[in-house]
Amino acid sequence: MTDVTESVATDAGTARITWYRATRPRLVLALSHGAGGGIEAPDLQVLARALPAHAVSVALVEQPWRVAGKKVAPAPRTLDVGWRGVWPVLEGAGLPVVAGGRSAGARVACRTAGELGAAAVLALSFPLHPPGRPEKSRAGELLGAGVPTLVVQGGNDPFGKPEEFPKGAYDLVEVPYGDHGLAVPKRAGLTREEALETVAHAVAKWAASLG
Repeated sequence: MTDVTESVATDAGTARITWYRATRPRLVLALSHGAGGGIEAPDLQVLARALPAHAVSVALVEQPWRVAGKKVAPAPRTLDVGWRGVWPVLEGAGLPVVAGGRSAGARVACRTAGELGAAAVLALSFPLHPPGRPEKSRAGELLGAGVPTLVVQGGNDPFGKPEEFPKGAYDLVEVPYGDHGLAVPKRAGLTREEALETVAHAVAKWAASLG
């Protein structure tokens, strides 16, 4: 269950953190949303509810633009400013903090991991390139994270299929047939809920291996 929601002033405006706390946490997993949605994204919600049972407190972070009710995300630089602004609060419990997010949120986590001292990065549906534009690769952001990184990618994600990802020092979990929102078609042989439960299990196992 949700523990508490708090507003945080940043240089990009007011952000918001919704906590799902473990009873005896060993680390904090901070997750932000993408450019086209909020923390109601199914994968974020599944992780927020599942991981506290594995000694991981989850903080769902809403960027200032989303809190302000805007429909269009600002430039990446502004997203980074908002993320930096919430970091001191995330570190407040004195636990290692894993930076994460989906899509644009995953890019932010990768770009800022080193400077903020993140223990690791969880990249959900990392947008390796714009749909149909593989030449516009963002692989440098992923490869430059500099900390243990787990990518969770749909097998049919138009922003980058698993086989398109370059070799590097990160782990990748594929959601077969999954799209950018990790939804799966009937031919996948499992429901979206079952697919997300598998993701939660993989993330919990990965988190247990950290540090």
